[in-house]
Amino acid sequence: MGPAKDCVVDKIIEFAAELKDPGTAPEERVTALKFVLHFVGDLHQPLHASDNNDQGGNKERAVGPGIKAGTLHHFWDDDTVDALGDSPKSIASDLIGHISEADAQGWAKGTPTDWAMDTFEIAKTDAYGQLPSVSGKTYHLSEDYIAMATQDASLQLSRAGVRLAALLNATLGGNP
Repeated sequence: MGPAKDCVVDKIIEFAAELKDPGTAPEERVTALKFVLHFVGDLHQPLHASDNNDQGGNKERAVGPGIKAGTLHHFWDDDTVDALGDSPKSIASDLIGHISEADAQGWAKGTPTDWAMDTFEIAKTDAYGQLPSVSGKTYHLSEDYIAMATQDASLQLSRAGVRLAALLNATLGGNP
C-alpha cells in the first residue's frame, strides 16, 4: 500500500500499477481497482484538491436557496451532484451526451498530477474565488454561485469519467 502520507495522485499511480501487474493477487487487484475508482473521483472534486485553511471546506458553513445548511465541503460533494437529477443512470446519460469527441480526447491526456491541477484551478477560481462574503459564520450562497458550482460538478464528473476510462484502458489493456 505504500507510505501512508502519499497524496491521492501518488496513490492513483500506485494502485494503477498494482492493478496492471499480473503478479498481483486477485483480491489485491480488486482492492486496487476500488481505490482507483474512488481516488479518481475524489481528485475531481474541487475541495478535495485544495484547501483554504478550512480542511477543504469542512470548517465552513454554507446555505443557499434550496440548499440545507451544512458545510461548504458537503455542498460541493453532494448538493451540486443532487442538483443534476435524481437518477444516477439519467445523470450519466446526460453527462455522456454532452461530451464531444474533442473534449474526450483532450481530457484523456495527461497524468493524475495534471488532473489535480485542473481541479485546483476550479477550486481557486470558482469554489473559493467566487464565494460571497461570509455573513456571521456562514456563507450565504447565491443562485448564481449554486448554478456555477453545479456546472462545475457536471464538468468534473464528465472529466473524471473520461479520465477513469482512459486510465483503466491503459492499465488493463482495453481500447483507447
